[in-house]
Amino acid sequence: MYSEIAANKRKTTYIMFGFLLAVGLLAWFFSTFVFDTPSATIVVLVIAAAYALFSYFNAGRMATAVNGAVEIEESDNPRLYRIVENLSVTNGMPMPKVYLIDDPGLNAFATGRDPEHAIVAATTGIMNALDDTQLEGVMAHELGHVKNYDIRVSMITFALVTVIAMISDIMLRSVLWGGGNRGGRNNSGPLVLIGLAAAILAPIAATMMQLAISRRREYLADATGALTTRYPEGLAQALEIIGQKGSTLRRQNSSTAHLFFANPLKNGVLKSLFSTHPPIEERVARLRDMESHA
Repeated sequence: MYSEIAANKRKTTYIMFGFLLAVGLLAWFFSTFVFDTPSATIVVLVIAAAYALFSYFNAGRMATAVNGAVEIEESDNPRLYRIVENLSVTNGMPMPKVYLIDDPGLNAFATGRDPEHAIVAATTGIMNALDDTQLEGVMAHELGHVKNYDIRVSMITFALVTVIAMISDIMLRSVLWGGGNRGGRNNSGPLVLIGLAAAILAPIAATMMQLAISRRREYLADATGALTTRYPEGLAQALEIIGQKGSTLRRQNSSTAHLFFANPLKNGVLKSLFSTHPPIEERVARLRDMESHA
């Protein structure tokens, strides 16, 4: 289990490095070949950073609001509250706020920039479908996200995607409206083609990298949750039940989909390619492999 956690952390670091490199190269190309000045790029970076910072500090409140989550106390749902409380003690973490979502879909999520500001939520559907051992595995997974500071990683990647999208949009407009201007000369020919390609492909590549990071963090949270409970089979069984009964929620919100335990969105043609979650079958296989090597 420890090797699985370490491997996922390394892979996430490599992807983040590639993300930063992509932002740097795009910003350099924009400032050098489009306007011959860094001022436009700096403005874009400042705006993107400010927006990401706002989202970072308000992620928990926004996530609970858009998904209809209601905060509960122990007396409201002793079973869920005590499972979260026991797992928090096991992890040596502060007790997070606990929320319940009135929805038949089998799902859960965690948010919060650090363990001191954490929120965990579960649907009524998952509460009814899983036994205590299976539910414990799911909530251990969600607390694993908190323990591993996954929300912080998600906000960093969000900021980078925002930066790339903004720079690409300005580049695309600049190239289409005259090819930019460098040293008083209009850029044309191959440079225009390069600019168009970069402006169109960069946001797509950034989104794919963001999805790759999200999937890696799901594997990492699975491994962390299994390590917490010392029973990977419980989490594997929960995933199998969710795969059979469905994790789709009545409220469809793509902006918070990456926070959930399983994909909360409806099936689509490009679900596998653009999903923030790895296939359930792959997650179950990895957990079973952990169990066999435990």
